[in-house]
Amino acid sequence: MGSGQVTDWQGKNVTVAGLGVSGVPAAKVLHGLGAKVTVVNDGDDPRAREQAAELEALGVTVRLGDGDTLPEGTELIVTAPGWKPDKPLFAAADAAGVPVWGDVELAWRLRKPGAAPWLAVTGTNGKTTTVQMLASILKAAGLRTAAVGNIGVSLLDAVLGEEQYDVLAVELSSYQLHWAPSLRAHSAAVLNLAPDHLDWHGSMEAYARDKGRVYEGNRVACVYNMADKATEDLVREADVEEGCRAVGFTLGTPGPSQLGVVEGILVDRAFVENRQKNAQELAEVSDVTPPAPHNIANALAAAALARAYGVPASAVRDGLRAFTPDAHRIAHVADVDGVAYIDDSKATNTHAAEASLAAYESIVWIAGGLAKGATFDELVAGSAKRLRGAVLIGRDRALIREALARHAPEVPVVDLDRTDTGAMLRAVQEARRLARPGDTVLLAPACASMDMFANYNKRGDAFAQAVRELGA
Repeated sequence: MGSGQVTDWQGKNVTVAGLGVSGVPAAKVLHGLGAKVTVVNDGDDPRAREQAAELEALGVTVRLGDGDTLPEGTELIVTAPGWKPDKPLFAAADAAGVPVWGDVELAWRLRKPGAAPWLAVTGTNGKTTTVQMLASILKAAGLRTAAVGNIGVSLLDAVLGEEQYDVLAVELSSYQLHWAPSLRAHSAAVLNLAPDHLDWHGSMEAYARDKGRVYEGNRVACVYNMADKATEDLVREADVEEGCRAVGFTLGTPGPSQLGVVEGILVDRAFVENRQKNAQELAEVSDVTPPAPHNIANALAAAALARAYGVPASAVRDGLRAFTPDAHRIAHVADVDGVAYIDDSKATNTHAAEASLAAYESIVWIAGGLAKGATFDELVAGSAKRLRGAVLIGRDRALIREALARHAPEVPVVDLDRTDTGAMLRAVQEARRLARPGDTVLLAPACASMDMFANYNKRGDAFAQAVRELGA
């Protein structure tokens, strides 16, 4: 199982770790290739049993309730990305000299000869939006493409399906990169790095190292964020192909080999003739929806990858104009009595909330939920001057309340001690009471949602519904 393509799977003993969204398709694909597949899974719940029955009907062996023991004779493990590297199963594999691949690695190895190159995007925040922008730009250039990876469309489906692609826009999480040692992208971007998933990676260094794997073996461009030195450090450490260039993006005026913004225009000084003197206009800031600073940064990163692939400037503009962001990402819900209500429920960590808060001048902030080990001092200190007031919800709201008391003691705070379904309506009513015409009521929780809601979508829906009730 070296670094080349595996052509003969017949009779190979492969263990798939985990059922779920990546495990079931991986097991089916490997079984279809002739491998002897055993699936191991920690859980033994009704959903797992249902998936197990479906696989067993095909002739796949499934072992529920034991994800730690290495099955006899295993020659390769294909793991779900979420499985932690310190699991006993992987220690046993290491001791037995058995390689471990993730679903991304499997997809990379199963590509057909002459398959579409990958333009890859990772980072703590902004990945999905950037990949969708990139796909929109590539489509505007007349290329056959899809946004795939950690975004919902399985990479296995993309590389094995009937559809022929010219190039793929690939979102990769740090988990997926950890388990994808031989992935080599055409070009890649790391958008930003902030503490996240440290419980999984073990340390910030390990997290950064896994993100940095996206640059390994890049052929044309390693795209980094000039406002985030850690991303540039990862480019420096990467082992790339001869001639591959470091290309920075900035919200300021770009230098040579950079993309940036000049007087409301997105410009390219990286992929032009004589980049010392020349710049190419790509699009206007107003072509980006929404034109919040962090979203302009996403657009520049997407443009850099598209330009690295050789896309004309006109396609960057057309692709950005055609793009609409997913729900719950800085979505304008309504204006009520001169106050704008913005749903950024997707801001599930402090780094995302910081970007969101930076986009508005005077804010009544609705925040709180599950902190996942985060601290809020830096976020609150950096945003204090923009806050008109704060309404706090969710289990770990006291952590935000304490940070506000330390860094923004004059900001009025409403602490809602309730987690029932009516809590969001009450939060919006309290925010309305604190807001003045010209203010923005911003749901940017800086926390996960699962203490009160099924997911961030449901939290955003509850906010939008509450705002509509105000308007009525």
